[in-house]
Amino acid sequence: MKQIAQYQDGRIELQDLAIPTAPPGGILVRTTHSVISIGTEKMKVTQAKMNLLQKARARPDQVRKVLDTARTLGWKNALEKVKNRLSVPTPLGYSAAGIVEAVDEGNTRFRVGDLVACAGAECAFHAEYLAIPDMLATPVPEGVPGWQAAYTTVCSIAMQAVRQSQVQIGEQVVVIGQGLIGLLVTNLLSVAGARVMAVDVLPSRRALCASLGAERIVIVGEQNLADEARAWTNGYGVDATLVCTATDNNTPIEQAAEIARDRGRIVIVGITKVELPRGHFYEKELDVRFSRSYGPGRYEPQYEWGGTDYPIGYVRWTEQRNFQACLALMQQGKLGLPLMTTRCIPFTDAVGVYESLAKGGSTDVGVVLEYGAPSAAVEAAAPKVAATVRGQANVARVSSPVASVDVVGAGNFARSMLLPHLQGKIALGTVVNQTALSARHVQTKFGFSRSSTEVSDVSGPAVIIATRHVLHAPLVIGALKEGRHVYVEKPLCLTLAELNDIDVAVAGSKGSIQVGFNRRFAPATQELKSVLDSLTGPKAITYRVAPGRIDPSSWYANYAESGGRVLGEACHFFDFCCYLANSEPVRVFAQSIGAVAGRLAFPDSVTAQIEFADGSSGQLIYAAEANTRYPKETVSVFGPNLSADIVNFQSLEIYSRSGNKRSKFNSKGHKEQMVAWLAFLQGQSEHPMPYEQSRRSMLVTFAALKSIQQGTAVRVDSL
Repeated sequence: MKQIAQYQDGRIELQDLAIPTAPPGGILVRTTHSVISIGTEKMKVTQAKMNLLQKARARPDQVRKVLDTARTLGWKNALEKVKNRLSVPTPLGYSAAGIVEAVDEGNTRFRVGDLVACAGAECAFHAEYLAIPDMLATPVPEGVPGWQAAYTTVCSIAMQAVRQSQVQIGEQVVVIGQGLIGLLVTNLLSVAGARVMAVDVLPSRRALCASLGAERIVIVGEQNLADEARAWTNGYGVDATLVCTATDNNTPIEQAAEIARDRGRIVIVGITKVELPRGHFYEKELDVRFSRSYGPGRYEPQYEWGGTDYPIGYVRWTEQRNFQACLALMQQGKLGLPLMTTRCIPFTDAVGVYESLAKGGSTDVGVVLEYGAPSAAVEAAAPKVAATVRGQANVARVSSPVASVDVVGAGNFARSMLLPHLQGKIALGTVVNQTALSARHVQTKFGFSRSSTEVSDVSGPAVIIATRHVLHAPLVIGALKEGRHVYVEKPLCLTLAELNDIDVAVAGSKGSIQVGFNRRFAPATQELKSVLDSLTGPKAITYRVAPGRIDPSSWYANYAESGGRVLGEACHFFDFCCYLANSEPVRVFAQSIGAVAGRLAFPDSVTAQIEFADGSSGQLIYAAEANTRYPKETVSVFGPNLSADIVNFQSLEIYSRSGNKRSKFNSKGHKEQMVAWLAFLQGQSEHPMPYEQSRRSMLVTFAALKSIQQGTAVRVDSL
């Protein structure tokens, strides 16, 4: 791919580089457009062409760093660091838009083919491909063209400045500096209902400022700003001033103080000199604020690169929500971006724009770079899922009865749904819980021989793992390496890489593994299965789930711990469909219901369609928004001359040639699965659930996630 690189001696080159890969939890984007922010990037170009003394005067903060290095490492080393720094090229650009080409496994907001806006001087470069973390990208709504979406970052800088000014409808506001950011600030203030006076040094800006909503325009040098502001406000002074200049003198700050009303507000937006003379600032008790880039979350690694959003009840306008607000205004046609855009040129001609900026005299305001068709190299460079290693089957039958069972993670689920069915039927060894108090309680209640808070204390031949989902895979792998028989609650793992590691562990272990897909063991399921197995021909299975909305305070809402509802819960229902169909799953198409935004950053409601090799079909409708008075789980199955309904696994009604049959039950299969596993541990039967079946169900789940991300059907055997 090609990317613009700037050297500290002033050179700007279009270089050939390797295509990046999506960062953890992020996306790979093929750029369609990017915007040259004339003010910011002109400053970078100008500084690059300065000699060392000029650079030192322009960046005293960097000089202090050099002095600090000299004091600790000596002048020779300090100068060597300076030379190395000056020889390293830096990227340019921070506002772009493009098409998602690849999605990391940890991301569930985006899918391949999405048009997205991208932000960040550390990633949204002028380059053909961009590796963007989750929170520095946002979907572009329908009707917004890519060239406008590329302005999202720049627009968000202006929007954050307006938010910092706390302007109300009808207030009189001055915007000093009418470059690209200043023009956007003027435009947004006008949209918000403020009265705006635009201030600039270029007479050519008059018509543009007026078109963007400025009520008055003041050209410094032709008019006196203080007199104009006094006349405009009937002598009171302006409510707020936003300083959007880039200058090394203090004049704009002094002017802002002079024209402010008593207790007025000043917001510093541009990179400008700021000294606060006591006079006006003290006498008027002025409120001075700086506006930091795109909004809350900017420069915070946990937010931008870790994907941890701020709750909307505490931080209404984060940088991500500012992006969305800007795009909404574009969709409504309220931003004058066509007026601000002076040129749209091919990306390959960008170097010429920078050369004209360096020479001075450029009249450009907004310059949009247009990128060509995708490179054929992207297919080879896109992230690939590691090839799956087929695991060997479980140990079919134990050679001698297992003496005891240990438990890791005896929370409420294990205490109520699993342990009661083992108590008194097999010796219970060590129970491990997060706290000693809870571990001791479980030991006493169920008769374990020992309690602990350390997994290393588990030493028995069999173990139940019922921890939070993120711990399942590493605990399973550790137990298999020790040759233990494992029962693990669903899901088996959270990533394909973990599944591959479990494959290897199973292949080299004398132990076995069973996943807590209990619904296949439910009495209603077993009765229906016996009927279906006697039929010839494909089946249609529809599984409808109304689980209710997830509590944002629950650990389940923490994607890092739970894997979200598709991995954490829907895997249950995919396994059920695979079990009833009794055929190899071929491909999966899935989608989220509604946008993945707001309370949760991952799908809360999904639909999925599974195609099986024999022509059978499995459909899942997982609707968190459904009315909770509706049955939580309803299964409908259709086969040759047969229809059947299961409701909450409490009732089964079968319609067939021989008539209708209705049966009642009271179990979802937790008890029956424990009984079956216990029979295996005691050598009375073969393993009730071969590993390959659990593995297949997890592959279907991962295929569903990938389908949501890519917006296309995914072959299960491609994972």
